[in-house]
Amino acid sequence: MITNEPIFFERNRVGRVYTGGKLFADFFGDEPVDGFLPEEWIASNVTALNKDSKGPKEGVSKVKDSDVYFDDLLKEYPIELLGSKGKLRILVKGLDSSIRLPAQAHPDKPFSRKYFNSEYGKTECWTILGTRPGAKIYFGFKDGVTKEIFENAIEQSETDKDAMENLMLSLTPQVGDVYLVPAKTVHAIGAGCLILEVQEPTDFTIQPERWCGDYKMNDQEMYLGLTKEEAVGCFNFTKAPDSKMVPKVIETGDNMVKEALVSEENTDCFIVNRVKLSCGSFVPDVNDSYAIYIVTDGTGSVTGDNYKKDLKKGDYFFMPASAMGKFTIQGQLEIVECF
Repeated sequence: MITNEPIFFERNRVGRVYTGGKLFADFFGDEPVDGFLPEEWIASNVTALNKDSKGPKEGVSKVKDSDVYFDDLLKEYPIELLGSKGKLRILVKGLDSSIRLPAQAHPDKPFSRKYFNSEYGKTECWTILGTRPGAKIYFGFKDGVTKEIFENAIEQSETDKDAMENLMLSLTPQVGDVYLVPAKTVHAIGAGCLILEVQEPTDFTIQPERWCGDYKMNDQEMYLGLTKEEAVGCFNFTKAPDSKMVPKVIETGDNMVKEALVSEENTDCFIVNRVKLSCGSFVPDVNDSYAIYIVTDGTGSVTGDNYKKDLKKGDYFFMPASAMGKFTIQGQLEIVECF
């Protein structure tokens, strides 16, 4: 029964208006080229909000070697797959941009309820998996940036592609770094970062900057149907919180170390852990919940009663609530756990 074992998926490259994806070569084994499919949506039941959508299922994962979409499977078996709450409350992505993305912010839950009829905002977490030379990320406004200055920069961005960048603080990320990006915080992914992103399950992005590289965005893409004044209300102009997380060891065993990257102390939206195995093992056993697992380095396997699946860097799978405690992950590998 599919609900009683790890669920693997077909690859799920999603289109965006920005280019990237070259760094997927080392992680997923793809061709080392940039194009307009710079994101991989992982165990996703979310539809991408694209102007030129490929169809109503763009962004939704398909179960491997089947025609079954994950959102349909979740509707059929919500308790078995998700636990008693019966909701998939996260979206996980791999993304690699070859350009600086527009300055943006995502709504919190009250903003989403008011304007998008959704119970979810889009707080997110970034784990840096790879970088290109000169990689940058941008997080928070510089001291002194006000709503008025920001609104002027929106107008300036029509002709000045650096107008927004000059308002944000820049950081130089290193592989392994983890950043928490609370909803309503201005941010932008710079060119050259391969990121594992864990977020609330929406595609709501307010990005009031006219250009994304050489692509000129329209008002819908910038404001998601809101007025400019409403959209600017999605940005917090107070000092941004510290974004960089310090991993905390929460469990050790024979040749196994488990670190909390993002915990309930940091956000009520999701939990992200990293498990490092040195020819060791651990048993996924999240209480009354699912989890999504992404192998970020090494090789190993996931095993159970009459079940074995080899794992390598770039593999990912969904562990149903009904399968918790029944399977073992083992090997020489590093794996990220999200729930």
